[in-house]
Amino acid sequence: MSKFTLTVTCPTTRGIVAAISAYLSEKGCNITDSSQFDDFETGNFFMRVSMVSETGTELEDLEAGFAETAKAFDMDFAFHDEGAKMKVVIMVSRFGHCLNDLLYRWRIGALPIEIVAVISNHMDYQKLVVNHDIPFHCIKVTKENKPEAEKRIMDVVEDTGAELVVLARYMQILSDEMCQKMSGRIINIHHSFLPSFKGANPYKQAFERGVKLIGATSHYVTADLDEGPIIEQDTVRVTHAQSPSDYVSLGRDVESQVLARAIHAHIHRRVFLNGNKTVVFPASPGSYASERMG
Repeated sequence: MSKFTLTVTCPTTRGIVAAISAYLSEKGCNITDSSQFDDFETGNFFMRVSMVSETGTELEDLEAGFAETAKAFDMDFAFHDEGAKMKVVIMVSRFGHCLNDLLYRWRIGALPIEIVAVISNHMDYQKLVVNHDIPFHCIKVTKENKPEAEKRIMDVVEDTGAELVVLARYMQILSDEMCQKMSGRIINIHHSFLPSFKGANPYKQAFERGVKLIGATSHYVTADLDEGPIIEQDTVRVTHAQSPSDYVSLGRDVESQVLARAIHAHIHRRVFLNGNKTVVFPASPGSYASERMG
């Protein structure tokens, strides 16, 4: 039996859940997981529904037949095949902990994605990537060639059909044009518990402030540096006796976990943009299961 996901955003009003449930039942679909949220400040309604097609109804039929319901509630909606893996491009510079973590999770099936390319402005991880049978592109970036370099990056994204770009400690600022073109489709990991301690050396800033918690933030990339809608965050406790280098080492694990969780939420259609914030629904049962252990 085919498994599908429906995502819905619309103005909040009564009757939405009943209409969706009735439609799916008529189409022979059994709902296996459902989450919803009314934001009364913005007047927006968000819903994510997982289902099993028990009578053989195909994705195209579900989409076509839902148009009337969607029109009645002014919905933005999409049906997704849960068996289809999202195509992802990973970008990295010289810090490889997030890249290594993502490759491992991808290899064991914990992140059910298709990594179609890795792009870097350095050659450090070429052998690692190629040994995973993934295309590697080294695209150097300087002040003089930045527009040309970004064009080459976008060529890779478009040629591979990538639906998501992951900045796994890619230490280059993307242009406003690229951020706007890929809005909602670029995820970054920032080595700080935003919105505090922005910029290039947040661990040093945190150390100088004597914080007791450090952390990491994964967010969508926008033209405003480190200001994009936040998807996932986490922290680790530190003490007065630890150095900035300790902070960096402790932060690596948090960064890797936070980025992986943000990607997991995005590829399972659990993240909804809500102005400059996000709505992130819980994971469906079984979605964290791995195909193998190593």
